[in-house]
Amino acid sequence: MAEKPRRNAEGAPVGRRALLGMLGAGAAGLAAAPYLQRGWESVLGAASQVDATGLSGLLPNPGGFRYYSVVGSVPRKNDATYRLTLDGLVDRPRTYTLPELRALPQTRVVHDVLCTDGWRVDNTPFAGVRLADLLDAAGVRSEGAAIRFTCFDGAYTESLTLGQARRSDVLVALDMQDKPITHEHGGPVRLFVAPMYFYKSAKWLSGITVTDRVIPGFWEERGYAVDGWLDGADRSDGAA
Repeated sequence: MAEKPRRNAEGAPVGRRALLGMLGAGAAGLAAAPYLQRGWESVLGAASQVDATGLSGLLPNPGGFRYYSVVGSVPRKNDATYRLTLDGLVDRPRTYTLPELRALPQTRVVHDVLCTDGWRVDNTPFAGVRLADLLDAAGVRSEGAAIRFTCFDGAYTESLTLGQARRSDVLVALDMQDKPITHEHGGPVRLFVAPMYFYKSAKWLSGITVTDRVIPGFWEERGYAVDGWLDGADRSDGAA
């Protein structure tokens, strides 16, 4: 009588080891994911700074921010070189340094970030000085009706009405995701307009000018909506 095939006694333990190995690899991948994501974002950010074509913005970046600049390169600013000028139709124009902005009361706003290109990053914390506080300190004149923002890339501009600018969820932002805003993300200071598409949150902010009318910004001159409200956004000042 033929001998029955012998069962491989090591079969079951090998299977368990393989399964545990796969589970361990998966857990390690989940643990490493935030670091890998930040590393890939750094690569994309560096590429964007030398990419005059904008094609680097087409590279995949699942779950993270994308990088756009309307110029080929942007100078870097730090505590010693950064300046933010507030002028126009105000009684007390002023220029702020980065340490001076950090010494002012800070407000933290957590909101989803949405781009007109379709990508989004949910529940993103930004912190900085409420734009309304800077405007109050400057003393907006009665004829002031809007704000024009300029940037130290030398090209980008944005706009808000005075009412929009005074919302409690509109910041001159210094931190993003609870860390100082990097150069690639528009730092050291950028605008954050929580209830609007991200093109309204101008990067590399250097100037705030109070005007008597809305002056369309860079993308608005190229067909974007002047009021870039997100769908369903509360258009009154109802933010916490």
